[in-house]
Amino acid sequence: MSGRRKAVFVVMDGLGDRPTPELGGKTPLQVAKTPTLDRLAKEGQNALMDVIGPGITPGSDTAHLALFGYDPHDSYPGRGPLEVLGSGLESRPGDIAFRSNFASVDSKMVVTDRRAGRFFTPEEQAALQTAIDGIEIDDVRVRFLATVEHRGALVLRGPGLYPDITDVDPHEEGKKILVCKALSPESQKTADIVNKLMIEANLRMKDLPLNKDRKKRGKPSANAILLRGPGRHGEIPTLKDKYGIKAAVIAGGALYIGAAKYVGMEHVPVEGQTGTIDTNFHNIAMKAIECIKSDYDYIFVHIKATDNASHDGNAREKILAIERTDALVDEILKAVGDRIVIAVTGDHSSPLTIKEHSCDPVPLVLWADFMRPDSVERFSEIDAARGGLGTIRGMDVLPLLLGYSGYISKYGA
Repeated sequence: MSGRRKAVFVVMDGLGDRPTPELGGKTPLQVAKTPTLDRLAKEGQNALMDVIGPGITPGSDTAHLALFGYDPHDSYPGRGPLEVLGSGLESRPGDIAFRSNFASVDSKMVVTDRRAGRFFTPEEQAALQTAIDGIEIDDVRVRFLATVEHRGALVLRGPGLYPDITDVDPHEEGKKILVCKALSPESQKTADIVNKLMIEANLRMKDLPLNKDRKKRGKPSANAILLRGPGRHGEIPTLKDKYGIKAAVIAGGALYIGAAKYVGMEHVPVEGQTGTIDTNFHNIAMKAIECIKSDYDYIFVHIKATDNASHDGNAREKILAIERTDALVDEILKAVGDRIVIAVTGDHSSPLTIKEHSCDPVPLVLWADFMRPDSVERFSEIDAARGGLGTIRGMDVLPLLLGYSGYISKYGA
């Protein structure tokens, strides 16, 4: 190899799985038709990867920090700040950031629908955002941005705020919105503000005209917000600081965009990228190729559809998402295969049989056309166990990818 190559990292969210009775005791990767990923496995190097560590079930947020080469035990700011960064809502050091849902509550603040029906028109989102954004409680100002469907990002801005507080989201229907509690003396002010905000938001939202219209259409009212994942935005060394690289993120979800921006990546939007099975896989491939041909050194591509299917227990859709990603990778290889080093993996396992994240390791393949291959023939959880890279951690991936791409200098004389 002469000179540097572009480093490409494709992550299929929730990719890993377990033997599935519906699939004859095989995993979706074993059943899916993946000629391109199988070729990479045959010509490249393979591993099983414990994303955080053995036996640890990763969250999507901490998993991505690890995959970007950061120890989440030291660098994780909480999910709220990552969601806020990904949403486009401004967050400054000292702000307390939350992920949020529109929700339906009764007159006693008992949650009747955690997502208020899930689907909202842009006009409804705008009206709800206007009702919440700009609320002032004592010396704290609320900033709110409606994002996708029932979701939103919220920031508290003011002096003396700390993030050591509990969620108010009860995480199930039939329970009252929880009282926010301080987990440290300095966070009492923040907890008090959150509790006042729950009451004020309900007062402002419940009589909005849109809720009367939703009731006529048989839709749940959006008369409350649920906050969770509090955290305070901080500063960490970026990928440019650490490796001198210019990095891009191609993703459809706020969390993944936010985690990437947190470590210094630039978000490159793609027309038709939604994060669902209907996302435009071809457009994602074309944008990745465009980034590879530009001045980006590292391109991170996130595919969410595999995880959505896992949480729904939908084997057919998970297989389809894998196969469409296989075609996406094929498009990239045909266009710029001689310019790249590519890694393909998942951020965690989401077995169809349990519909949740699990601690099972995920398969990883690392490929370049100059690479010394191991003996693996197919890309799957079962085959990867025989890979030449053995069992690695998520934090090991970026050094491997950037090392083969030529971005990590010789260590020593």
